[in-house]
Amino acid sequence: MAKSFMFIKILHFFNNHKSNFINTFQLSETIPLINFSSTNIDLKIMFPYTESLRSKNMGTVLITGGAGFIGSHLSDRFLKEGWDVIVLDNLLTGSSNNISHLIGKEKFKFIKYDVTDYLFFKENIDLILHFACPASPFDYAQHPIHTMKVDSLGTLNTLGLAKNKKARYLFASTSEIYGSPEQHPQKEDYWGNVNPVGPRSVYDEAKRFSEAMCMAYFREHNIDIRIARIFNTYGTRMRLLDGRVIPTFIHQALKNQSITIFGDGSQTRSFCFVDDMVEGLYNFATKDGLNGEVVNLGNTEEHSIKFLAEEIIKLTDSSSDIINHDLPEDDPPVRQPDILKANRLLGYSPEISLSDGLKKIIPWFKERKDG
Repeated sequence: MAKSFMFIKILHFFNNHKSNFINTFQLSETIPLINFSSTNIDLKIMFPYTESLRSKNMGTVLITGGAGFIGSHLSDRFLKEGWDVIVLDNLLTGSSNNISHLIGKEKFKFIKYDVTDYLFFKENIDLILHFACPASPFDYAQHPIHTMKVDSLGTLNTLGLAKNKKARYLFASTSEIYGSPEQHPQKEDYWGNVNPVGPRSVYDEAKRFSEAMCMAYFREHNIDIRIARIFNTYGTRMRLLDGRVIPTFIHQALKNQSITIFGDGSQTRSFCFVDDMVEGLYNFATKDGLNGEVVNLGNTEEHSIKFLAEEIIKLTDSSSDIINHDLPEDDPPVRQPDILKANRLLGYSPEISLSDGLKKIIPWFKERKDG
């Protein structure tokens, strides 16, 4: 009797709130109309993602932010390797276009949902990759509070899920946790030099907080945690106008507009092509015996921003000139990963040079320059 009463209460709640509920989840599948007054209801119709997705060969991976730039490439890689892939993304900065080629595949599931809300999955999950977060300075300036929520509440929720499912967990951290570094190149044992109240702090400190939370779950709950500190990455599926330097410069060059450099262009970055980044991330996520490890991933090839602008102008055969604007507050003067640890643990060694990588992506951006 008590179970029947509780079931009726649940049905009554859904009946009163079903339109808001459906709008909130917006699953990739079309949800059929349901007679909520009926007691003969199969809740699996409402929650199609609770059916088992466990692969016979590999396992099931949940990728938050999986419709984003790097997340979508990871989805491709895990599917290629035989995993069942569940992508969770609210599409704030991600795009369904990045995963449209995967919709309908037997081992792929997309759920439009905000990771800062409560998470529940009935099926087994073997691996969680937490990649949800606005990642460009433009995006986290536009969405500062959500940026902090996704790497606090979102991290807490996904860690709780990992604990419940006994899943391995990889957190997508960033080179920005090093701030304006006083060590160069940056090693994993460097604690960083971050302004905790500056305009970039919403991203930098959220990532640092998430790292601390990951290690707390590792120490207290013995969860298999890995933290990847991702340095500047570029490739196809970046948004043309997301504010990051490579798509911005390519867009300006293709339009023969002035290339905008902040500062004098002497500040340096190390740019990693997305294929090399995905290789490192996949190996880090799937290799056994790396519990609690923190690893830098990126290309050690360091270039000035001025060199980058000149190279893009040359490769696009553009007539663009270069203009300089004031440097933003807390913009780091140098950024280069020390990847000796990644090389030792993973055999990680990026292969694609900046010039070769730009040659790969410029045609892709050219097709979209008017979009």
